[in-house]
Amino acid sequence: MLVVLSPAKRLDWTVETPEMVSFPEFQDDANTLAEIARGLGVGELRQMMKLSDDLARLNHERFANFQTSSDPDRTKPAALAFAGDTYQGLQADHFTQNDLTWAQDHVRILSGLYGLLRPLDLIQPYRLEMGSKLHNDFGRTLYAYWGDRLANALDRQAEAIGSEVVINCASTEYFGAVDLKALKTRVITPVFLEEKAGVSKTVGFFAKKARGAFARYMIEKRVTDTDTLKNFVTDGYAFQPDQSSADRWVFSRAYPEPVKAKPRKTA
Repeated sequence: MLVVLSPAKRLDWTVETPEMVSFPEFQDDANTLAEIARGLGVGELRQMMKLSDDLARLNHERFANFQTSSDPDRTKPAALAFAGDTYQGLQADHFTQNDLTWAQDHVRILSGLYGLLRPLDLIQPYRLEMGSKLHNDFGRTLYAYWGDRLANALDRQAEAIGSEVVINCASTEYFGAVDLKALKTRVITPVFLEEKAGVSKTVGFFAKKARGAFARYMIEKRVTDTDTLKNFVTDGYAFQPDQSSADRWVFSRAYPEPVKAKPRKTA
């Protein structure tokens, strides 16, 4: 089984780097894209990625300082460095060494800059969303740049571990970079819904966190068959066969009520 995640905009550079690390397969492509982005001004980066002035300056500085190799002193493993909602669900910092070893073979992270990452691949701090219109030799977008190479890489890596299925826990923006016409491996996409007053809907924050938890379930249980995935019940989700199709699996739960804060004692 091969599960695919999106990256995160938010990074945590305080995490400790484990002894076992790896290097991105598409490092040369990351170097090429970083060089293109380095040529953009703060205003251009702000407009391209719809950033605040402070974030635009931060990422301008990041691209200016981007190195062509993964210097361990400047890098962190991807699954530990990403700190968004999906990675709150994944909780890679709680994995055992055996968990990390298994995840290294069975988890992939799509990236606008790095293409496709393993959990322990060393990355530099960056922000470059897959939907960014970064002009390059292949076209006006990152989708044009990556073409069918991410699909081919997923096929090759799924075959290497004997998997006939890719579990798509990535967002539409990121999985859109995988050329489905080129991809030979079957894709199953789990969908996470919240139910309230008889209405089921996707809530972004919860769905992202659930995708990470779904990947964590696969890792900790060492899941290698699709039927076992339907047993996922973390955080109250349950598989809904009547709402699901062969390759779109629906999991839902009652909409979680907000936790009321206890009143503060005052003097």
